[in-house]
Amino acid sequence: MDKILVVFTMKGCPFCDMLKEKLNEENLMYFDRDIEKYKDEYDLFVKATGSEFVPSFMIIESKEEDTKSYLFTPEKDFNQIDEGLQIIKNHFL
Repeated sequence: MDKILVVFTMKGCPFCDMLKEKLNEENLMYFDRDIEKYKDEYDLFVKATGSEFVPSFMIIESKEEDTKSYLFTPEKDFNQIDEGLQIIKNHFL
């Protein structure tokens, strides 16, 4: 099964920096999507989740012909960065 982690962040966001730092410490690979640079992708994410909070993330899991996407946002799916990191670790480790 292939898994991809996409993290939506913005410049100047200390929580975004904290999540990326923790992902790097855990050696978890991810695609960092700055919400200004990847506005179209982020707009679709916001439309799907109803949340504009960052850092948000998406986990894409695919095996053979089955692909599933899981969307996670602060204040809805997690309240602390460590809780968000645990969600990610549960999918990847």
